[in-house]
Amino acid sequence: MHLVQTQADGIESIPTVIIGGGQAGLVMGYHLQRQGERFVILDAQARIGDSWRNRWDSLRLFSTPRYSSLPGWPMRLSTWPTHTEMGDYLEDYARHFDVPVRSGVRVNRLSRSDAGFRLETSDGELRAERVVIATGGYQTAVVPNFGAELAPTIRQLHSEAYRNAEQLDGTVLVVGAGNSGAEIALEAAKSGHKTWLSGRHPGEIPFRIQSRRARLLIPIVMFVFRRILTIDTPLGRKMRTASIHHGKPLVRTKARDLEAAGVQRLDRIAGIRDGLPVTVNGDVLKPQTVVWCTGYQSDYSWIDLPVTDDHGQLIADRGVSPEAGLYFLGLEFQYAVASATIQGLDQDARYLMRAMAKEPKTHPVAAPERAAA
Repeated sequence: MHLVQTQADGIESIPTVIIGGGQAGLVMGYHLQRQGERFVILDAQARIGDSWRNRWDSLRLFSTPRYSSLPGWPMRLSTWPTHTEMGDYLEDYARHFDVPVRSGVRVNRLSRSDAGFRLETSDGELRAERVVIATGGYQTAVVPNFGAELAPTIRQLHSEAYRNAEQLDGTVLVVGAGNSGAEIALEAAKSGHKTWLSGRHPGEIPFRIQSRRARLLIPIVMFVFRRILTIDTPLGRKMRTASIHHGKPLVRTKARDLEAAGVQRLDRIAGIRDGLPVTVNGDVLKPQTVVWCTGYQSDYSWIDLPVTDDHGQLIADRGVSPEAGLYFLGLEFQYAVASATIQGLDQDARYLMRAMAKEPKTHPVAAPERAAA
């Protein structure tokens, strides 16, 4: 086994620990393994890829296998991957490269130790010289505070818990008009539910991603997302501000698709009156189900280090924390529009590898192993 472990004061010590075993953690592990670094990936999910498997049933990726594959091992599919196919691919990827992943291990606290970092996990304590947090920038589902004021007779769930239209009763109000909200609203309407979609229309890409035209445009779009719309360019910085405050444009679903299916667009939900949702212009709605497609937010409360500013925003330069030896991967616009997507992970991981190479060496490097074909 290429992972060499040592013991210090009875506590397991590993040079590098990656927290998060999704696509970001696996890409980071791939690059560390190629350099012969000794590391382990800790993942809270019971099985590699479960973060994808636990999504709604009809979910498909927005990119073809060419742009959904991780470095070193392409996805062997001929069509747009489903969420389960993506989960299985990540599991196969880890197995193919014999990446050391410990599933079902949650990190509850990260703090400093004399030699680097101390990790308190659900499986005991670890020490590490270096930590890469690859859980992404959005871990906690967000529901407006006034959601608690909804009448108990109204069923409500976050998109995180949505699986299929069988969970919906009667008239459905989908709150949040981004990609998740649009896709769930469309599915609800096609399943025979009267459906309202509340929120600002975020715009949409000007072509069908499964069209012949898209086959010509997508390589250009991907290049722009990785190389042009970055924090290094004025256009990229403008895009970053727009993306953070207004969300991303619709990719697969179009406004005309929603209209054709009978989805009724509404203004933003401003609050609750007598247990019922109310729009900003005062319309009182009477849904039987509310689906909150209101996104996620980061949660760094488990990190006992000064990693955020006074507003709770992460302090990091392209994923490199001012805390020596601490890194992040998979953040929203970490460097480019593509950073939080599968397409941008390899670029950002390579940058982190270069940053790590500048660290003082405190542990020996093992000879890299060649993966089986």
